[in-house]
Amino acid sequence: MVMQNQDKIQFLIGKGVRILNPGSVDIGEDVNPDRISGDRVTIYPGCRIYGNDTLIMEGTTLGFEGPATIVNCQLGLGVELRGGSFRRSVFLDRSSVGSGGQIRECCIMEEESSCAHTVGLKQTILFPFVALGSLINFCDCLMSGGTGRKNHSEVGSSYIHFNFSPNQDKATPSLIGDVPRGVMLNQPPIFLGGQGGLVGPSRIGFGTLIAAGTVFRRDSLEGGKLLLGGVIRRKELPLYPGLYRNVKQKTTHNINYIANLIALRNWYSHLRPIFISGDGLQGELLKFGIEILDRAVEERVHRLIGFAEKLPNSAEIYRKTMKGDDASDVIIRKEQLFESRHKVGDLLLAAREREYGVESRDNFLAGVNRSRRGGRYIEDIQNLPPDISENGTVWLQGIVDEVIEEVMAILPSFR
Repeated sequence: MVMQNQDKIQFLIGKGVRILNPGSVDIGEDVNPDRISGDRVTIYPGCRIYGNDTLIMEGTTLGFEGPATIVNCQLGLGVELRGGSFRRSVFLDRSSVGSGGQIRECCIMEEESSCAHTVGLKQTILFPFVALGSLINFCDCLMSGGTGRKNHSEVGSSYIHFNFSPNQDKATPSLIGDVPRGVMLNQPPIFLGGQGGLVGPSRIGFGTLIAAGTVFRRDSLEGGKLLLGGVIRRKELPLYPGLYRNVKQKTTHNINYIANLIALRNWYSHLRPIFISGDGLQGELLKFGIEILDRAVEERVHRLIGFAEKLPNSAEIYRKTMKGDDASDVIIRKEQLFESRHKVGDLLLAAREREYGVESRDNFLAGVNRSRRGGRYIEDIQNLPPDISENGTVWLQGIVDEVIEEVMAILPSFR
């Protein structure tokens, strides 16, 4: 027999969930109340919880600043979602979102990451401690960096990641920091100043500070730089709708981003299980994190193929409008990516399940097990001896490099 809304609410209250105004809360028929912890969970008035994949662990608070709608999300220990809409995303321990949040599909907010009020995310991964201010649109990004709550990567208020190109594609993911070094929680923070923006796809190195008010349109891989935005010089140029000029950069950035996602999936599959204990809900949380990463790879492959399918038209425009010694090279790249798009996509999708760097991985995991102090994930990773952290970075960077090399073997003109 299917439990009705009020039956589920009474069941949850009976197991210890604090529901302040039961008559204002809606819990869908497909929600399994056994997947909602009764320990220190608080649900404020006006909240709605839907989806058979929904998982809520102990210490979670929903809707303190306004009604919250949860659809097939998985919430770890001590998560605070203070108001807004949250759909098909994972929130790891002690992450938080302020009122007016719109966290759409395929996001992971890792431990102690946070958003203030009115933040929109989709297809975004925030590593531990990363903090976003208010009034931010930050879709299609992965951001890492920082060593703690007092030394964290930050995105200032009123910031935009520009993730939709004038040619109407979204092959625009930006990598702010990276996975192989970022997961070790020992890198300098990155600061993206408020009232600014980043035009994707872009790559930003650790320790970078982009000044407030800057719309940054390039890469800064070296890190440790202060980047100041200037006023764009007034200029009028011919506009050729459908023309892509820098196909090599856009393609290689997408491949690198996907390779980093695959490295992070390996981290979730092999390292994070070491830290699972308890009643089985933590294992469920990790399982959904891996599923999010799988879907993130699928999304990026889909967007890359969509971009590639626009290139024959771009090549034709290029032939008619552009001159110079590099014109033939540019056209060759466009044709090669278009012709190989499905082969590249299939390779990247298959790479999710591939075994990379097994010896390097096993040596690193053995070192982690030797050095563990029995603490939480963050504390034990931060306390790894430098040589073990470096071994982990070597393992993950090896995955990134090998995936990229496999793709470059299909796309030699992009080397």
